[in-house]
Amino acid sequence: MKLSVSACWESQIAQPKARIPMTTTSDSTSEELDAVFPTGTVEPEYVLDKALDPDPASVFKDVSGEDRAYWNRARTFVQDEVLPVIAGYWERAEYPLQLVKRLGELDLLRDGINIDGFPAMSKTAAGLVTMELSRGDGSIGTVVAVQGGLALRSVAECGSPEQQARWLPALSRAEEYGAFALTEPAHGSDSVGLETTATAVEGGYVLNGEKKWIGNGSIGGLTVVWARGDDGQVHGYLVPQDSPGYSATTIEGKLSLRAIWQAHIRLEDVFVPAENVLPGARSFKDTARVLLATRLGVAWSAVGHATACYEAAVQYAAQRRQFGRPLAASQIVQERLARMHSELATMQLMVMQMTKLDEEGVLTPAQAALAKFTCTRTARSIASNARDLLGGNGILLANRVARHFADIEGIHTYEGTETVQALIIGRSITGVSAFA
Repeated sequence: MKLSVSACWESQIAQPKARIPMTTTSDSTSEELDAVFPTGTVEPEYVLDKALDPDPASVFKDVSGEDRAYWNRARTFVQDEVLPVIAGYWERAEYPLQLVKRLGELDLLRDGINIDGFPAMSKTAAGLVTMELSRGDGSIGTVVAVQGGLALRSVAECGSPEQQARWLPALSRAEEYGAFALTEPAHGSDSVGLETTATAVEGGYVLNGEKKWIGNGSIGGLTVVWARGDDGQVHGYLVPQDSPGYSATTIEGKLSLRAIWQAHIRLEDVFVPAENVLPGARSFKDTARVLLATRLGVAWSAVGHATACYEAAVQYAAQRRQFGRPLAASQIVQERLARMHSELATMQLMVMQMTKLDEEGVLTPAQAALAKFTCTRTARSIASNARDLLGGNGILLANRVARHFADIEGIHTYEGTETVQALIIGRSITGVSAFA
């Protein structure tokens, strides 16, 4: 159901004057006074989580029925199961694994990867699901990015038939949890220089090194570890988290994406049998192939965050009264909403066009970088504007914007910082690499 600013405004509930009993006590008697309570001092309960479906440029009007079915399923999940509880999990920094299980049950984890025995899922459907889940919460959107976009995709694109049969259905249904361990404490943006080693021994390999910021890396399950082999190339290894020598500590003190656990992992003489090596991961180019697809997913996630902030701002402007009128009646507020509206349209057009190229198999690394570069920085702008429009109420978790404001900082960084994306784009423009 679509709601406009005017609809939000007209649906405001008039605040009746309250009459309350007041008791005064003398030496031996009490008298009840019927006093008029100044209802103007009582703040209303703002309703800021209705789905308004903003689509300024009618970008989504031609979405197919199959893709829209995935989107609608994600919408129902967000409205009915995520939004009522997620602020509490975020505040307590707890991981709502029951919601992860539900993602598997609803077939929302695959990130566009087609698997035998599952219905077809297009890249557009995957983007719409990521957008919608991120509209609900950034941590929930990141679950799909980690479990589906990275771990599942690594096995799907680089794994053997036996590995795929073992892990793809289980990860898709959230019967198993998956992690993707690439980033190291000393190698973030220059992950290509990773130093975790995989030394060949009889029957397999021994892994040594540390990884950081690994989503799902400390909850039990499978970790896809990227390490440098004896040949100097980067390879992928499937490492069960209960392997001897694998230890993981959940990172605490985060101010972003608080409802997903990310780990600092130590690998100390971890033995990996030969059958757990990904045969299709022969160099960092194969790692980059996995990252290319997920980079576009981050752009979709940014659209979801921006949509949530925009929706909250529109609804707040209709419900909040100052100077005797709703904020929506102010020219400057309408200008700010129009600016957010315009920015959101830019993001939507960007992800839909880039996803079309991805569907055609012609999306380039520079185009994926451009999508993330444009969408995460624009989402920051919309979130900042919305937070300011809500005034002091904008920093309260109950009012939705502050959580997205913080979570956008996380997605702005992961899968390549803004600077790294700019260097990828710059290289495509100039033909000169400025990475080193």
